Amino acid sequence: MGALWSTYWEAGKAHRLSTEERDQLLPNLRAVGWNELEGRDAIFKQFHFKDFNRAFGFMTRVALQAEKLDHHPEWFNVYNKVHITLSTHECAGLSERDINLASFIEQVAVSMT
Repeated sequence: MGALWSTYWEAGKAHRLSTEERDQLLPNLRAVGWNELEGRDAIFKQFHFKDFNRAFGFMTRVALQAEKLDHHPEWFNVYNKVHITLSTHECAGLSERDINLASFIEQVAVSMT
């Protein structure tokens, strides 16, 4: 993941992922439950936690990192469920920023189970 982070920050402006980039970057996320949204160039995943406290703790950790990256998820929370959609407004679609944030989100989710 480190190489992706440095590539993302050094590249500056986000660009929409090409078919080749998607084929390279999305399989690992698909394997852990991220799905591409029909009718929208974005990825989505639902997370379920033991209780509201864990869901909120997860959201807090993600929010702090998202703020550092200036790349914020669209999300919805009810009790122990968190639904997250990632897409980059700057390029009107999926970019490496989304892949990197999704990878970070997965690390947080795994650490909280």
